[in-house]
Amino acid sequence: MTRSDTPNDSLWNGLRDYFRQDLLPLLADLRLAILLLLAIAAFSVSGTVIEQGQTLEFYQANYPTDPALFGFLSWKVILTAGLDHVYRTWWFLALLIVFGASLVACTFTRQFPALGAAQRWKYYTQPRQFQKLALSAELSATDLATLSMRLTQRRYRVFQDGPQLYGRKGIVGRIGPIVVHASMILILLGSIWGAMTGFFAQEIVPSGETFQIRNVFDAGPWAAAQIPKDWAVRVNRFWIDYTPEGTIDQFYSDLSVLDLAGTEIDRKTIYVNEPLRHRGVTLYQADWGIAAVRVKLNNSPILQLPMQLLDNDGPRFWGTWLPTKPDLSAGVTLLASDLQGSVLIYDNAGQLISTVRQGMAAEINGVTLTLVDVVGSTGLQIKADPGIPLVYGGFGLLMLGVIMSYVSHSQVWALEQGETVYIGGRTNRAQVAFERELLALLAELSAESSGEFYGDTGVTPQPVVSR
Repeated sequence: MTRSDTPNDSLWNGLRDYFRQDLLPLLADLRLAILLLLAIAAFSVSGTVIEQGQTLEFYQANYPTDPALFGFLSWKVILTAGLDHVYRTWWFLALLIVFGASLVACTFTRQFPALGAAQRWKYYTQPRQFQKLALSAELSATDLATLSMRLTQRRYRVFQDGPQLYGRKGIVGRIGPIVVHASMILILLGSIWGAMTGFFAQEIVPSGETFQIRNVFDAGPWAAAQIPKDWAVRVNRFWIDYTPEGTIDQFYSDLSVLDLAGTEIDRKTIYVNEPLRHRGVTLYQADWGIAAVRVKLNNSPILQLPMQLLDNDGPRFWGTWLPTKPDLSAGVTLLASDLQGSVLIYDNAGQLISTVRQGMAAEINGVTLTLVDVVGSTGLQIKADPGIPLVYGGFGLLMLGVIMSYVSHSQVWALEQGETVYIGGRTNRAQVAFERELLALLAELSAESSGEFYGDTGVTPQPVVSR
């Protein structure tokens, strides 16, 4: 048995033939690419409509089983199908990989051969060859040297061998589709890399506190290396600007990035749409809250009481309970709705007994309660996506490729036999513009010659033109 007849070689040859004859044409099929693209678009829309990375309680409250949204979309379906983290599911990543493979197959089986065919050319040696072209003409009293000069003026690259001439321009138009495919593959690679290595976190941090990123609720399987462990963030100050009507104008967080020794290595005041970026991690200003209220009872030291967001359907309120007697037999409830310094005081019966502002005092149950400060907390969204540079680079390359694709690849042939010069050409797009260019060229060449013209273009130069 020869080496080529071994079972391993037979298996390899069979797999190779299957790939070339069956799998590769299937992947390069335009219909498959369109189907995959539509599926990716549909699931991307679902990932935008359905909130991603929320808690089980959130989905149970917003997507109940009875009645289910659209009759089928319940929290069970969402969690089972992975629609709560669409972009990290195995099936969505599989769609991206197959679509990328389809682009690669199409590029190598169609685009590169098309480019190679555009770069390969041959002279026309028989007059009958010009009859197959979209536009052709016969000129007399002219020569190839004049034609070559005219084509060069129109940015054609001209090749000549004796009585035969070939000119072309716009080869970049054949490269454009390859660039488009390459850019889409780059975007897909960036998306996959970001899904595998990125993470998304949220932190609610009181003003003055230092934190490390811990509350990660959505992360790829390889994201551990991206979560910072050698630096922390301190919220130096959080504040809100209000309009004269009392509504929120903007909220700000003054953040410092600290190394393990506590040394400040970066600092920035962030607000909505102006994040802090440090070592590939981006911190966005996303929300706010009230962390605590600081009060004094009579001449006591300042007491800081944590405040909790109340569960109600109306405006947001934060509350806490403050005992006014050592045995905790009496106390008051403090409520705040913003950081403008107003606190509402309610007794145990739920009756409003006073309203105090920062620096003001009120007599409550025989004690003097002084409001020192209302401590705000900043809500930060923290994101790392290492695939973003690839995605942005891919989109930039995509725009370049689209522009290149609009360039027409135009070709002109000429053959000189005796006193007659046969000229013809074709283009892959912008047919009307090419015909006008070629007819203008023929008009220039025939300005000093005579002959008959026929055709339906409405142009009246002297050469004999066939279309």
